[in-house]
Amino acid sequence: MKLLRLSFAFLAVALVTAVAARAEDNVHDLQIGEAAPDFSLPGIDGQTHTLAEYKGAKLFMVAFLSNHCPSSHAIEGRLKQLLADTKGKGLVFVAINPNNPNGLSLDELGYSKYNDSFDDMKNYAADQHFDFPYLYDGETQAVAHAYGCLATPHVFIFDAEHKLRYKGRFDDSEYADPATVKSPDARNAVEALLAGQEVPVATTKPHGCSTKWNSKSGGIAQKMEKWDNTPVDVEAIDAAGAGALRKNGTNKFRLFNVWATWCGPCVQEFPELVTTARKYDLRNFEFITVSTDNPKDTDKVKAFLEKRGAGMSDRLRKSVKAEGRTTNSYVYNGTSPDDLMKQLDPEWPGAIPHTVLVGPNGDIVWRHNGPVDGEELRAKVLEAMGPYYIPGTR
Repeated sequence: MKLLRLSFAFLAVALVTAVAARAEDNVHDLQIGEAAPDFSLPGIDGQTHTLAEYKGAKLFMVAFLSNHCPSSHAIEGRLKQLLADTKGKGLVFVAINPNNPNGLSLDELGYSKYNDSFDDMKNYAADQHFDFPYLYDGETQAVAHAYGCLATPHVFIFDAEHKLRYKGRFDDSEYADPATVKSPDARNAVEALLAGQEVPVATTKPHGCSTKWNSKSGGIAQKMEKWDNTPVDVEAIDAAGAGALRKNGTNKFRLFNVWATWCGPCVQEFPELVTTARKYDLRNFEFITVSTDNPKDTDKVKAFLEKRGAGMSDRLRKSVKAEGRTTNSYVYNGTSPDDLMKQLDPEWPGAIPHTVLVGPNGDIVWRHNGPVDGEELRAKVLEAMGPYYIPGTR
């Protein structure tokens, strides 16, 4: 029941967002029976693709997909299976990325190592072994407007005359597991049309990640500015307190970083840690800092953290408060650093900075002594948490 409530809540938010996007961005509401809007778009194969290329196909299917969206990721296996099952039967498929990278905030990229830029499309498609055209509409987003793309994924299926016969979701699941699908809507439409029958349900409501319009860039800049200026509360913590945090027991992954204001490598790596914290902020993730500065220098620690934008988002603050805590920023006040090492990571060699990624059950997933490489760190976090929504975890 809890999973159903979460799913319905997610769908409700996605649908409200989609309706708002249509009103604000003047997105065309393509109707059943209307002709497929023309397009001329660059593909990751280096060629320019047009609608005319697909003249004569028995069925023409357009799916708006993206590199960053977990809902889009989730359907890819089922989409590939549909294309394999209908190979040679007259279905022609094209994927289009409608998103402008300027319309994406950093915290919306927590399910992928890629943005939605054209160059990242090439890398993402290579990783996922796409063997179909993947086109970029993010520059002008004119095609997304013409088709009425509200989210990724969003599917449009046309007949041999390029008349719209189905539009909406690929299926009713936001998860990667095929067993979670109860209504395979796009497959039903394709199979019906290939058999010369009417589509059983011609229109469904898409769910997923809202189309990232370039017009949203101003709001994202304001959001980042607010984050940059968020106050930081710093509290004292002893070895036992750090050990309790390390045991975790929440549904979150916790990234611990032990550092000091007087430590050059700590200062050098800190922007990458803040970037990581922000990127995964919409996920079950928490960045916890433990300073080894003298507790008398707490004000100095606070000033450092605030200058580098290490304040908690509203979402994380709510999560931390629910645990009976007030902050994720600490100064170690124990008498022995050995006690902190034993509690946080017995394999810690002693030097700082030291970073550990801890899973919900308290296991150390990854550790690193010395300054981190930001891309490596974020790859480890993504590997641990996965690129999909997981039932019951959001």
